[in-house]
Amino acid sequence: MAAAPPSYCFVAFPPRAKDGLVVFGKNSARPRDEVQEVVYFSAADHEPESKVECTYISIDQVPRTYAIMISRPAWLWGAEMGANEHGVCIANEAINTREPAAEIEALLGMDLVRNGQGELDIPVRRSWAPRERFSYKTRN
Repeated sequence: MAAAPPSYCFVAFPPRAKDGLVVFGKNSARPRDEVQEVVYFSAADHEPESKVECTYISIDQVPRTYAIMISRPAWLWGAEMGANEHGVCIANEAINTREPAAEIEALLGMDLVRNGQGELDIPVRRSWAPRERFSYKTRN
């Protein structure tokens, strides 16, 4: 498998960003003919034990999700980057490895950006308000 082309994130803080704002951005290394959408999703309450359909698999839904604005390839469920109603921003970055990928359907990195799952508490839609504590856990 060929290495993914680089993509980069940036953050500009005052005084480099005007009017006391923080600017977050990301370029995309996706194919140039792939449609990128900028989409807004309202905050929502969800039924107990409901599921959310990600790109390739379904995961348990959380009771409440925050409002988000994301940029994503039109064909997939996840997101390249996004921000929630609390100003929490996150983006997807490619990680190149020499280990072969498992031959199973799973969450994509872009799915984690959009909605995360159970033990991963940082993504945008389910994520915390800026002052809430967070943790990052992975399964081996």
